[in-house]
Amino acid sequence: MNHHSQFSYQPIGILHSPYTRRIDAPHQGTVVEGTESGQSAMATLKLAEWLDEQVVQDLSGFERIWLIFAFHLSEGWKNVVKPPRGGPKRGVLATRSPHRPNSIGLSAVELLSVEGRTLHLRGVDLLDGTPVLDIKPYVPYADAFPDARAGWIDELDAVQGRNSAPGLKRPR
Repeated sequence: MNHHSQFSYQPIGILHSPYTRRIDAPHQGTVVEGTESGQSAMATLKLAEWLDEQVVQDLSGFERIWLIFAFHLSEGWKNVVKPPRGGPKRGVLATRSPHRPNSIGLSAVELLSVEGRTLHLRGVDLLDGTPVLDIKPYVPYADAFPDARAGWIDELDAVQGRNSAPGLKRPR
């Protein structure tokens, strides 16, 4: 593989959420203060017909899953971006901005139930119609590092409080 390698992915499903515009969605699925409802959003993930239902066999025992998705409405990327909680511009790879060199996102969501090819979810921060590329089960002993440092975010948390939200968003 070299730096000119190209990859092509086919979505395994489409996420349906109440968020139709970027300004409506929370910046993180678990931080909903400042959103219109103030509640964690319910959503469904409809898996593609070409997938057999066996692909989700045994998934219902997991409380959380990782969604790997495409920022399908992203309009390019920037080297540095302004985080929504404030502060100076940051290198895009030190943020969770959707404006990335590869418009791929990762979100940990609550799995409420599995019905055939439909997953019922809560705590999403994805827009309606988001193509999901893959699902991985959230495994607490491997995925949670509560004492890990978070760089510039730790400094922001010390001033604004942990999990602070930027407040109500205004259309641009």
